[in-house]
Formats: sequence, C-alpha cells, structure tokens
Amino acid sequence: MNPTWTALLYLGAAVCFILALKGLSSPKTARRGNLIGAFGALVAVLTVFLSVKLDNIPWILGAIVVGSGIAAPVARRVQMTQMPQLVALFNGVGGGAAALVALLELPHTEDPWVRLAIVFTLLVGAVSFAGSAVTFGKLQGIMTTRPVTFPGLPVLMAVVLLAAVAAGVVVIASGAPGWAWVLLLLGLVAGVLLVLPVGGADVPIVISLLNAFTGLAVAASGLVLGNVLLVVAGTLVGASGTILTRAMAAAMGRSVAGILFGAFKGGSTAGSTAVSERPVRSSSAEDVAVLLGYAQRVIIVPGYGLAVAQGQHTAAELALALESRGTEVDFAIHPVAGRMPGHMNVLLAEANVPYESLKEMGDINSEFKTADVALVVGANDVVNPAAKTTSGSPIYGMPILEVADARQVVFLKRSMRPGFAGIENDLLYEPQTTLLFGDAKDSLTKVLGAVKAL
Repeated sequence: MNPTWTALLYLGAAVCFILALKGLSSPKTARRGNLIGAFGALVAVLTVFLSVKLDNIPWILGAIVVGSGIAAPVARRVQMTQMPQLVALFNGVGGGAAALVALLELPHTEDPWVRLAIVFTLLVGAVSFAGSAVTFGKLQGIMTTRPVTFPGLPVLMAVVLLAAVAAGVVVIASGAPGWAWVLLLLGLVAGVLLVLPVGGADVPIVISLLNAFTGLAVAASGLVLGNVLLVVAGTLVGASGTILTRAMAAAMGRSVAGILFGAFKGGSTAGSTAVSERPVRSSSAEDVAVLLGYAQRVIIVPGYGLAVAQGQHTAAELALALESRGTEVDFAIHPVAGRMPGHMNVLLAEANVPYESLKEMGDINSEFKTADVALVVGANDVVNPAAKTTSGSPIYGMPILEVADARQVVFLKRSMRPGFAGIENDLLYEPQTTLLFGDAKDSLTKVLGAVKAL
C-alpha cells in the first residue's frame, strides 16, 4: 500500500480512538463510542495487513481466529457483575502481549534507545500481566479479597525492583536475551507483590492503574516496532487510565500510594467478613411498601448487591409503580457504585431507567433532606457515615451519599456482613432505619407486589 494511504488510514484510526474515548464519557453515547473504537481497531489491523510485508501469515490468521473464538463467546456470556474481572483479564493479556513482542524484537536491534524501550515494555508489560491476573483472582473469588502481607514484603519488593533495574541496564548494554528473560520474570514477581497487599474495595482502582500500565507498555512497543499508531493508542490508554485511577481514588477519598502501600502500615481496607450481632430494626416487604407507597419523594440508592442479584429490572419496575402513584423517584449514583465507574449506570440503562433519573452524587446529595424515604439496595460503604465521622476508619474521607439526611432509610440487605471495606455501618442502627433482609431481587419483587396491592 502507498505510504501516504497507510499514514492516512492510521490517522483515521487514531481519530476513531479519540472519538471512542469521548463517547465513552457518557452513558448516552457509550454504545456509539464503543462501536467507533472497534471500527478504528479494525481499520488499524487491516492497514497492517495491507501495508507491511508479513511472514507467517497462516500463523497470524490462526491466532486471530483462536483468539476471536475464545473472546467472542466469553464477552457475550459474561454478566454485567463480572465486567471488572473481564476488564482485568483483557488488560492483562494486552500487557503480556506487549512484553512478548518486546522480547522477540530484542535480537533484531543494537540501538540502545530501542533497547531502552524494550526494557520498559518488558518490565511494565510483565507487571501489568501478573498484577491483572491477581486482581482477576481476587474479584472472581478464586483467592482471598483481604490484603495479603507478610514480614519482609516491602524489603522483598524493593529488592525485586532494584534487581529489575540492574537486569534492564545489562539488557541495554549487551542485548543478551537471557537477561531479558530474567527481567521478564522479575516483572511478573513485581506485579504479584504489587497487588497482593491490596484488598477489598481498592481492587477496581488497581485494575484501572494496571490498565494505564498496559497503555504505556503498548506505547513503548510502538517505539520498538516503529508503529506510530501503537504509540498513539497506547498513550491514549495510558493517559485515560491514569485519569480514571485518580478520579476513582478521589471518589474514595484516598491517594493512589495509600491504596497500593497502605497495607504495609495497616491502612488498607480490611476486607473483614465478621457478622455484627448489634440489634437492628427489621421490617416486612408490606411495611416497606407502605412507606414507599405513601411517600412523595423516594431516592433509590443502588449498590453492588443489586447488580449481583440482577435486580435492576425489578428496581426500574418499582420506580415506575411509585411514579404512577404520584411519587417522585430518582436513583442516586455514587462514583464507585458497583465495582467500577459507570458500572451502575450501564446496569440501570439496561433496565430502561431514563438517564434523567440517574443523578450523580454531587447533584443529589442536597436532595436527601427532602426525601421521605431513601431505599438503599445492596449498597453499604458508599452510604456509611464513618467516612465523615470516624478518623481511624479505612474509608475516612471518602465522599458518600448523604442517605442519613432522609426522613426514613430502608436497607435491602442479604445479611449483616459488612461491605468491601470490612467495617460496620452505624446508619443501620439509627432509629430512622429499617432493614429488609433477603436477596435484593426477591425483596424488590415482594415490595413491588405489595406496592401494587395498596
């Protein structure tokens, strides 16, 4: 293909990636943004096939077929509640692929600057791959979600990083493949050690950080291969991942360093699963229906429990039933509701809840004072007043939804187990709070039936 056409097609693909990021910034345009990004990726792949003299084309096509054959059904079958795990997997594969490309390119160059890019890609790609694998295990429940620490972990981490730097210097100076393999192994160990101490609610933030790592590794691999589009695409992923990581950390009132290294000094989320035995006021679905049915203003606060129970459609139907009785209903969305930003918006949009009814924390917090009932469905840490009142709490400083300001608060909970942060929620024991125990979808279904019978 003519180099001019190649450059133009790469430019078009890069524009598609930028438009995709813009589209993904809003639930209204996210689907279109995703399609634009996929189209840009297709253009990029076809351009490589048409502009570069490739060897081993049957192997390349075979790998594409196998990869597509695995990814397509997995992506179609995955539940919305499992999206963070899927993102972690895809992110890890991207980092691992960048590291392998760098490893294979090492024997073909003697340029020290290119070797520097190879070293960077190897180390960061390996960290991203191993770290993403551990985050997948934590989110999938394959391993404990609690912070995993042991005596000497900070020292071991420092030794591994220093050894990686030393191996990288040797690779740049000599180009020895053996030292490149050593560097790859050290990167894998560093990735595991980086994520093991992270627990509970912090894991999604680490996924975002590792996503930024993968973007940087891909950008560096673009320098290794001399492919401008890879540099652009990787930089976009790295920058957007960094911004998202900072935004998520800010939404939880914590620093990125505190999230990564907090467990070394006991400041990470504890991930406790202890069940409280303090007395609470529980109620029946019929009593909750009376509260909701005769309220003028109801704010529904969805959390991860709603997503796990797949109760979004029932919640949407309950909102419609209340609105038909003249009740004003809105959904209050915390920035980290669910397990990643935008997770809850997508779930509720899937249930045809109007975008106008989804209100972000900054917009709705002042309205809780006028709400007759705040209905909390499967949320906990994001409404826990300890974030404002208890300085020693692991969530202290995290912005929360001001549910406690509502006249009545109803929690739909499966049990008295704490949330991801592993701490009690004192709001559960306040006199204006009522609990309805059970699976979120089952409880919503019972309440909906009772509301319709009023």
